[in-house]
Amino acid sequence: MITLAIMAVLVTVAVPLLQVNIQRQRERELRAALADIREALDAYKRASEQGRITLRIGESGYPPSLEQLVMGVEDERSPTRQKMYFLRRLPVDPMLPPLPNGKPVWGLRSYESPPNNPAEGEDVFDVYSRSDKIGLNGVPYREW
Repeated sequence: MITLAIMAVLVTVAVPLLQVNIQRQRERELRAALADIREALDAYKRASEQGRITLRIGESGYPPSLEQLVMGVEDERSPTRQKMYFLRRLPVDPMLPPLPNGKPVWGLRSYESPPNNPAEGEDVFDVYSRSDKIGLNGVPYREW
């Protein structure tokens, strides 16, 4: 009887710790995914500023979609028009399940949208999680 009581107390303590560890791991994955995508967006922008990507008048220099980072673009400075790739694959948001077609579910912010009210537009300047949950640090995942 005492053994069962001790086991029940241990399980009661262990389950919340396990849940926090799982959430902490997902938060690490979210930080890494956001960093990878943002780094790729910045690399695309640098390539456009260097004249390696064709820009039309009025374009910001950021990609029109996240998929463009994976599909690649022709390098205008390459004699063979070799493609430049910025991501091998588009990371998934660990806080949300992907769509049925397998596409990740990221919130997109265009260059022209204000930081306090991100909105999609003609380009992708930044990404954010669409999760409505709050992180262990007290900041909503949307604001990471």
